[in-house]
Amino acid sequence: MQFSAPPRRQPTESIVPMINVVFLLLIFFLMSTQIAPPEPFEVDPPVMDAPESAKGEFRLYLDAEGQLGYLGVIGEDEALAALVAAREAYCADGPCSEDAPPPLILRADAKLPAARLAALMPKLGAAGFRVVQLVTAKP
Repeated sequence: MQFSAPPRRQPTESIVPMINVVFLLLIFFLMSTQIAPPEPFEVDPPVMDAPESAKGEFRLYLDAEGQLGYLGVIGEDEALAALVAAREAYCADGPCSEDAPPPLILRADAKLPAARLAALMPKLGAAGFRVVQLVTAKP
């Protein structure tokens, strides 16, 4: 009795290399993106003829009614307390010095009264921010 050999099946294409490429692309995009915290509220900055050069770790928001916001914390006392805590944690790692304190980026609304902004400056100085950069929009 002679049996014939079973027919050979063609090997199927493996999708494992394609899955590997997809995961490598996913890891690449996750590592190369910059995730920024959302703004606590909408701010319309004042218009000026000045280049935008505001760079720094700390961003404080001030709306038209004078309400402060920092990293989702809204309210003057709460936002300033969160800002001071973040500055102390940042400076504990060592990047702060008396010669180069960390700058604070202030995004104030254009409709904010100047008196409210002037009243806030001593509080920011007491919080340890000697350099405050006001963000403006180009006309």
